[in-house]
Amino acid sequence: MITKAYTSFFKELARNNNKEWFQANKKRYENEVKQPFLNLLEGLLGTLTDWDHRILPDPKKAMFRINRDVRFAKDKTPYHTILKAGFSPNGKKSVFPGYYLGIDAANIHVGGGLFMLRPPELSKVRNHIAENVSDLMKITEASDFVQNFGILKGEKTKRLDKSLLPAAEKTDLIYNKQFYAMAEFPLEPFYSSEQLTKEVLNHFEAIKPLNTYLNQAFN
Repeated sequence: MITKAYTSFFKELARNNNKEWFQANKKRYENEVKQPFLNLLEGLLGTLTDWDHRILPDPKKAMFRINRDVRFAKDKTPYHTILKAGFSPNGKKSVFPGYYLGIDAANIHVGGGLFMLRPPELSKVRNHIAENVSDLMKITEASDFVQNFGILKGEKTKRLDKSLLPAAEKTDLIYNKQFYAMAEFPLEPFYSSEQLTKEVLNHFEAIKPLNTYLNQAFN
């Protein structure tokens, strides 16, 4: 289970984000941060793989590396101050919609949908929305979705193909370049608590209809 030690590690890492400090504290990372996070992922995967058999059952394959890719970044600090995981069909970097979990020193970030879309996939999703506008509206206006996530998020484009303009009159969501929902809540109440798994799954369940809808664009 995730404990206060998880928070302490990331607070200290934020003040000492360098390889020397990390190597000196690597056992803390492995025992107090990485392993509890992987245990949480394993607890989630039992349900997620039931929902979609294409999601890989290995928690290690769902988890993103703590090392940052600094090749093209202005910020050259070598480590993320958060652990993240993605659960999508065929792997966390899949083009298909999935579920996201991130936990930093203070907060839990839970969401899902489509975060990174290449032009061919974006075109498929927009065409699907154009043909099924009312279904999307039912999902994003459902009380469970609104209570957990508020609104469907995503950066918008300024221009749209003319064939999609009739759908745009019904919803501006078709202008989105991403289609995702995200919630954030404090970690502290869930220290050493089995309720954390249930809380994350409750959020995932609220976003499941959206993922089902988005998956239909790729069928």
